[in-house]
Amino acid sequence: MNDAGGHLESAYPLRRTASLLVVAAALALILIYAPDVLLVIFAGLLFGVFFGSGGEWLARQMGVGRRWGIALFILLIVLAFAGAGFFFAPAVAEQFDRLAREIPSALASLRSRVEQYAWGEEFLRRATPGALMRAGGGGTAATAVTTTLGALGNFIIMLFIGLYVALDPMTYRHGLVSLFAPSLRSSVEDTLHQATESLKNWLSAQLMAMAVVGVLTWLGLWLVGMPLAPVLGLLAALLTFIPNIGPIIAAVPAVLLAFAQGPTTALLVVGVYLVVQTLESYAITPLLQQERVSLPPALTISVQLFMGVLFGILGLALATPLAALGLTLVQKTYVERYLERSPGDRELAPSEGGGH
Repeated sequence: MNDAGGHLESAYPLRRTASLLVVAAALALILIYAPDVLLVIFAGLLFGVFFGSGGEWLARQMGVGRRWGIALFILLIVLAFAGAGFFFAPAVAEQFDRLAREIPSALASLRSRVEQYAWGEEFLRRATPGALMRAGGGGTAATAVTTTLGALGNFIIMLFIGLYVALDPMTYRHGLVSLFAPSLRSSVEDTLHQATESLKNWLSAQLMAMAVVGVLTWLGLWLVGMPLAPVLGLLAALLTFIPNIGPIIAAVPAVLLAFAQGPTTALLVVGVYLVVQTLESYAITPLLQQERVSLPPALTISVQLFMGVLFGILGLALATPLAALGLTLVQKTYVERYLERSPGDRELAPSEGGGH
């Protein structure tokens, strides 16, 4: 009987080690052979946190069930975007039609100025559509179309992952926890809870920063007399989610529309975006994230650079929440449960309260 008890006791460390090795090996294989899949899943989990948090808040305010709150929250988002498209689409189409009529004359004027210089003629000769196609422009265009379709499909997958996780989070949490040995499940549950809270805090800080950027951009464009200032402000807010590149993408349509008003307006619009993005980069976002997530700025920039080089725009967009999640996981699993444990500490067996 004592021998059986001894064997059972000695099996707990082996079981814990085996479960950790299996999970680590599975994660390593996915990272090696399909790292983009993990990014798409992680983006879907962010949508799940967003839908779940918004739905829970709405459910508390209205006194309805959690799932009804999520459904109403998603419905409000869809109605908001549909309403914005309905009210602003005609004005957007009119402005871009005007822009399309004025671009040829603006390009002709630019061409005449460039041709005045010796390097200008050579540049224009090499920049003809035929030269670009011979240089592989057709392949680039085909790649762009494929990438666009792939991005759209990935976005739909992210939305469905987020929806399913938001509606029934415990099923997926219990499934993940069950992959670990019973003596580890209490620790894994606690770590998952802390990771979820970290993502919620980061997401709330990011949404507040996006809202501030949108309002400031709207007011700045309105002050310089730009049409469609609310739409451009909304676009700036949404693209703020993508660090570094997002603000540049958001500024392009605004500057193009401003050229239809005149070069002075275009310069003022560029100034508005520079001021707003400087405030966002050096004041708004760092302060909010430091208060809610405690992300060191140097770590954030380093992770953004690393993820951007490896995975492009998607990696860059998810770099900051991944940094927040990674910081929490390292703190909970490596620092607290390994480095800071005393030599005499031991994990509790399931019969002692460590398992579920």
